[in-house]
Amino acid sequence: MNIIITIVLTAFIVLYTGLYKAKKALLPLSLIGLGVAMGFAINGWNKNINNYDMMLMDNYAIAFTVLILTGSFLIFLLSKNYFTNSDYLAEYFTLMLFALVGMVMMVSYLNLSMLFVGLEIMSVSLYILAGIRKRDFGSNEASLKYFLMGAFSTGFLLFGITLIYGATGSFDIKVIEQYLINNPTSVSTLFYPGIILMLIGMCFKIGVVPFHFWTPDVYEGSPTMITAFMATVVKAAGFAALLKLFGNTFAPLHDFWLPALLVIVILTLFTANITALFQKNFKRMLGWSSISHAGYLLFSLIVLSSSSNNSVLLYATAYIAASLVAFAILILVKQNLGSDSFESFNGLAKKNPLLALTLTIAMLSFAGIPLTAGFIGKYVMFVNVMNEYHTLLVVVAIVNALIGFYYYFKVIIAVYFKEGKEVVIPISLAYKAIIVLGVIITLVIGIYPSVILNIL
Repeated sequence: MNIIITIVLTAFIVLYTGLYKAKKALLPLSLIGLGVAMGFAINGWNKNINNYDMMLMDNYAIAFTVLILTGSFLIFLLSKNYFTNSDYLAEYFTLMLFALVGMVMMVSYLNLSMLFVGLEIMSVSLYILAGIRKRDFGSNEASLKYFLMGAFSTGFLLFGITLIYGATGSFDIKVIEQYLINNPTSVSTLFYPGIILMLIGMCFKIGVVPFHFWTPDVYEGSPTMITAFMATVVKAAGFAALLKLFGNTFAPLHDFWLPALLVIVILTLFTANITALFQKNFKRMLGWSSISHAGYLLFSLIVLSSSSNNSVLLYATAYIAASLVAFAILILVKQNLGSDSFESFNGLAKKNPLLALTLTIAMLSFAGIPLTAGFIGKYVMFVNVMNEYHTLLVVVAIVNALIGFYYYFKVIIAVYFKEGKEVVIPISLAYKAIIVLGVIITLVIGIYPSVILNIL
């Protein structure tokens, strides 16, 4: 609870500081608040703090809380030179902090009502953030699409929760899990549609096929820093919530919802990777890439094991590290060259060797090349599935990984082997720190995966 209170207080302080036009104080205040919240999270390790049977800060919740807080801290640093001319700087930071409150609730809920509240706090904040550039048509379109699809998916989720409550008489996930264990052959008929509706609602939120159609347009139209926020920490929080629900509470009915999940995974991998092949916009390609990585993350629910939590944490960390590098470089390229198309990256290596090298490592991690965190993430997911002899699914995954090589290496080829504008891109200390740190995390996890795999 201390974590949520700290973030909420920080959000209000930042908002009221903005009223007095103290723009230079907004970023330091936000970073201090996130640092204090992270300190509270780390201090709670191994303590299993139960908040009124509504939220549980166990090691699982703390690990994902630290991950999303760290990712948010780095994304806030990206804003140092990003919102220089914005009149809504305080609102940006405040809304992002409130979104974080929702995410902390999503990774620590013990009650389905808290999952719903956390999800809506996060979503409403993101609807506004996507369209906060009121004079930008693309931003307006992104906000409207996100809002309409988000509201639609909320209906599925809430109806599913209602049916599950009707079947069990409780919102408590432990009570629901015990109900399934105690009644293996006499589960209420209300429960089954409830699970499917909740699966649909959660799949909308994490953006997997066929519930993905809002994702590329929203990612492309939103401000790039907000896109980075949505594609990294928001997605990690969504998967943490999904894994907690289906990997634990609904695990006794795994055989019931597994076929639907298998179809979703296969559709997600093929649709996302094949569509990404034809993208000419780097930012939109990252949007489709995020959908494909969501498909790989769902492998953790195909085979439920004691290592599922660690596998998702590892993959999410690898994905966030590489994404932060990619988005940071995208921001720099767009600010200096005025475009986020693939052509903007042509010849980047000639005058900007650091950007070229770090972007290459990020793309290699996305592609799953050995010695990167992305390779370890995919390897762990594939091994878990192979242990249960889902050979066809592994073949599908490998084929899609090979497809991914094409569009990730297309970026590397543009950077090193194509002619383009030879412009020296200035890199601030904050951006340099984020890019280098992202690469270090990618390589360290790629070489020493036990750093993450043995945490939970």
